[in-house]
Amino acid sequence: MARSEKPAIIFIDELDSLVRVHSSEVGGEARVRNQFLKEMDGIVDKGKRVYVYVIGATNKPWNLDWPFIRRFQRRLLVPLPDRRARLEMFRHFTRGFSLAGDVDFGRLADETRGFTGSDIRDVCQSAQLNVIREFFEASRHLGGDARPRSVCMSDFMEAIKRVKPTVTEAMVKLYQKWDERFGSY
Repeated sequence: MARSEKPAIIFIDELDSLVRVHSSEVGGEARVRNQFLKEMDGIVDKGKRVYVYVIGATNKPWNLDWPFIRRFQRRLLVPLPDRRARLEMFRHFTRGFSLAGDVDFGRLADETRGFTGSDIRDVCQSAQLNVIREFFEASRHLGGDARPRSVCMSDFMEAIKRVKPTVTEAMVKLYQKWDERFGSY
């Protein structure tokens, strides 16, 4: 790809599972890690114009091997979504929902401070599942005349009670500490 001068982006999710600190590796894992490091070096080798960009994501940056960290020119902390981002996520994840008039995305964004995008998606799915569950219950009793109701604010509030944030304050502090030491913008 690099020789054809056509741009390419390689995205590796859960990067820590591929290039973790190598204290407990067995032979195959060590070979994969070493080969990957060698390939990363080859991308920027010999002063060629290279059009290959490697982007990695991890929730455990402290588990990454230092030789691998050095090969990334930029290391960015992606913080938890702010209020505006949470608001947009609620809008995004509820597209296609039949929403009641009482749904207040601003309040939902306020109630989900500290939630990740995945947590917000789970809240939306949980709220919708509540309506679906009710619909199936009603259709058993009423037959084919039952219709699902719209998802209302109380469905979201119940979901928020059930879905807990997956990132704690202690974890946020760990991310910030790592970013202070290794982050580069």
